[in-house]
Amino acid sequence: MGRVYLDHNATTPLRVEARHAMGGAMDVVGNPSSVHAEGRAAKMLVERARAQVAQLVGCNVQQVVFTSSATEAAALAVAQKARHGGVFAALPTEHDCLEIWSEAELDSFTNSQGKMSVEGAARFLDWLCEIGPSEEASALVAMSAANSETGVLANGGKVVGSGKVHGLRRGTRRYSTICDITQLAGKMPVIYDEVTPSYAILSAHKLGGPKGVGALINFTADDPEPILRGGGQEMNRRSGTENIIGIAGFGAAAEAAGRDVAAGRWDEVAQLRSILEKAIASASDQTIFVGNEAERLPNTSCMLTPGWKGETQVMQMDLAGFAISAGSACSSGKVKASKVLLAMGYNETEAASAVRVSLGLETTKDEVLRFADAWCRTYRKHQTRAA
Repeated sequence: MGRVYLDHNATTPLRVEARHAMGGAMDVVGNPSSVHAEGRAAKMLVERARAQVAQLVGCNVQQVVFTSSATEAAALAVAQKARHGGVFAALPTEHDCLEIWSEAELDSFTNSQGKMSVEGAARFLDWLCEIGPSEEASALVAMSAANSETGVLANGGKVVGSGKVHGLRRGTRRYSTICDITQLAGKMPVIYDEVTPSYAILSAHKLGGPKGVGALINFTADDPEPILRGGGQEMNRRSGTENIIGIAGFGAAAEAAGRDVAAGRWDEVAQLRSILEKAIASASDQTIFVGNEAERLPNTSCMLTPGWKGETQVMQMDLAGFAISAGSACSSGKVKASKVLLAMGYNETEAASAVRVSLGLETTKDEVLRFADAWCRTYRKHQTRAA
């Protein structure tokens, strides 16, 4: 029957449009920093891609800064913290590329859905007051639009903007945001609140583009201070000769992804996700679908079955011909419980018992049902052994 790929949140297959654009870019010999005709031809490819990415995310063309990845884009954004109060913090549900830089413990700010709770907002205000006594005190805070493990949308599907926290006793404090739109862009319309974030980050390979290229979207009035210096590329915002082939693929993928969102193709994927979860629930009343009571990405299901380790499920499904991922991360060979699920209130055993199934536009109903059947058979064997 062939293997079935159900790990699209980790990386997506390369779109045909991206492949064609990259093939064409391979024949462009010039350096985009050169002023001759060959250099101008290369520069045109970069600028076309910049416009395509800007169209997808709804920003000005000049606000797109190409990087090697969303991880580099995150580092570039965090490096600007001095302009936003000098302190950077990330919720524990953030991707590691942002959470790793956090200078504050914000674990108590989240609720069971992985969002900032009402009580958490009050604690957040207290924290802001601690770092600066005046109303002008501010901080740079990471708040993703969508969680990559659970698919939960942080702000009803809107990009989380910079803002203020109000308190009866503590007054008002400002904060600027970095919003990770890596999982949102290309699956849902990119919609902003009245106030945009200061920065947004995204990656090409999450929406059908190539690996090794991403972008920082800079919504501030100031150019970001580069962390890579030398050649002054990207309008002096990020040095290093542009990855023209990757950037061309990124742009083409962004344009194609935008068409798919506008056509409502991800609504069909959401229906397949519903079929999947109903099939699993019919066989296991122990399995928890994390975040299913909240608004989620249309393709993501985080399935938690207490006592059945996530990495075991991944290996068993791999042998059965299905690629999924665990809700835990490996570091130096040691399996750790998902920090996202721990922050949402699950215990160590539960947090280590989750898998993520993430569907793509080419996923079929037959593939979903085949996976559900294989998972249910393996689950029954697990129950027998555990009895």
